[in-house]
Order: sequence, then structure tokens, then C-alpha cells
Amino acid sequence: MTLKVGIVGVGNIGSIHAGVYKDNPNTEIVAVCDIVKEKADAAAAKFGGQAFYSVQEMLASGIKLDAVSVATKGEENGGEHYAPTMELLRAGIPVLGEKPISNKIAEGEEMVALAAEKRIPYAVNLNHRFTPAALRAKGWVNEGRLGALHMINMRMWINNPVETSPWFHLRALHPHSFDVIRYFCGDVKKVSAFMMKGEGRAIWSNTQVIMQFENGAIGNLVGSYDAGSSYGLERCEVVGSKGRFVLEDACEELTFYPRHSIETESYKYLGGMRSFGETFKSRINDWVDQLVAGASYDSINGSGQDALKAQYIIEAAIRSFETGTVVDL
Repeated sequence: MTLKVGIVGVGNIGSIHAGVYKDNPNTEIVAVCDIVKEKADAAAAKFGGQAFYSVQEMLASGIKLDAVSVATKGEENGGEHYAPTMELLRAGIPVLGEKPISNKIAEGEEMVALAAEKRIPYAVNLNHRFTPAALRAKGWVNEGRLGALHMINMRMWINNPVETSPWFHLRALHPHSFDVIRYFCGDVKKVSAFMMKGEGRAIWSNTQVIMQFENGAIGNLVGSYDAGSSYGLERCEVVGSKGRFVLEDACEELTFYPRHSIETESYKYLGGMRSFGETFKSRINDWVDQLVAGASYDSINGSGQDALKAQYIIEAAIRSFETGTVVDL
């Protein structure tokens, strides 16, 4: 089965999506869409498919679409996801969106609700959980190798000098962080957060978020737009009663440390994955594989519902900081 796919928003990230679809033997790009005519035309020339300049025009053309990536951007990198996603879902077309699901919770809830109502697969590019190293670590958790989960320590920071909304750092970067946290430790019950503005910054560019999980585990996130380097941008440590693992930079290094032994188990570049850029391929190909296999709307990996739950944690962190309280989810 070959899926006929489209891409809405063909800037940098949309072009990455298009490149993955072009290389996948189970997909054929039939449409590229951007409100900037030159971008749509250039993408059509590079990746194939017909160029469109609005979602309405693309849908009115009658072109067959089995799936569409929505890689628009907007305020806080999520302000332009709602309108095209809703149009596509109303038309019955499965959607893979970009993160954050939206910078507005009400919009995210509407998208998730519409997809569920129409029983349409709806996913978000939460690509950090799709690396071979993350999948191996998740297997350890599921197999009970760590024992009862005790805590998670997560770090994600990059250099991003952009100054937009006060909460740009939280809403644009940390959908990834909180999705990884939920992926390994489950739903969050309580949140307490602290923020600070980096030197010369107008936005809250640094954060420390403390969490309690529904299963009783505890954890924290350290995040920043001021602390990036060429290495060590991301670190996830999950601790259980029998052992712990450390996952470095999403895809590069994974180590298991048993609690009662000095022997460790280490992997580097699992599955041949060497850099963060390659995570788009693993995530998008999983989306394609699920659609080809006929996966039900409520069994999609990295779903819109998962992305919405990550945004709930972000908004709880913002409320916690603004009110100086522990916030219940």
C-alpha cells in the first residue's frame, strides 16, 4: 500500500518531513501547501506533488490524501497549527502535526476531540520518544528491569536567543521534555515550578519544574534557552528499585546501572542513529507504518492526546510559578 501524502507548511521543518516521505517506499508526495507561493512552488519542484497555497484550495481540488503533515509555526511555534489541522480532520484526513500541539490549550482540546469524534488518526511529532535508544529504555521499564519507578531527572537545554512571549521557552521547547517524562513515568499528578530570566533576557528562559506522578514517583525538569552546547543538550535518568538508566542526547548513548552490582550495560548509536536530525525519520516512518497497518485512531504512537497532556503540564508549571503554589493536574 502506498500512502498519498501532503505537507502543509514547507519551511525548514516541513521540508524535513517532505524529505522523509520522499525516501519512504510506502509514501508518495502528491501535494505541498504553503501560503507563501514561492515556498510551495519550490517544494513541489524539489519533492514532487502539486503546489497549493491554502488548505481550502488543496481540499477543493479533489486530490486524494491519505495523510498530511502540518508543519506550520506561528506564535510560540504553535499558533498556526489549529486552523489547518481542523480543516483536514473535518475532511477525514489523518494528520501528523508539529509540536506544540498548540500554544492554546482550548485549541489543542478541540483538535483532539474532533479526531476522536471522527475516529481519525491524529499524531504529533514528539520525535524524542521514537529513537532506538528510547525504545530500548522503554522496554526495560515495561519488563520491570528497573523495578518500581522512584524518580526521573530530565534536562533539556539549547541556545535560543529568540525573544517573543514570556512563555516561549516553556511552550515551544518543553513539549518534548514532558512527553519523554510521561513516556517513561506516566501521568503527572502535581507540579511546582520556578523560573528565571537569563542575563539580558526578557522572557523566562530558564526553568526548574518538580513533579509528582500518579504512580507515586517523583521527578524534575531543568530547562533552558541559555545553556546549550555542542554536546549534552539532553539527559534523562530514570531510577527504580532495581536499577536506573541514563539516556544521553535522545539517541546517542544509553546505559543501564543495576542497583546491587557494579556491572553496567552500555549502548552507543543504537540502530545506527547518530544525531538528533535522524529522529525525524524514525518518528515519521513509525507514523507511516501505523497508517499502512491500519492502526486505529486510539492506538497512535505519540498521539495528539499525548501532546495535549504535555501541554497541560506546561500550563500547570506556568500557573505554579505565577501563583507560588503546587498545582494539581
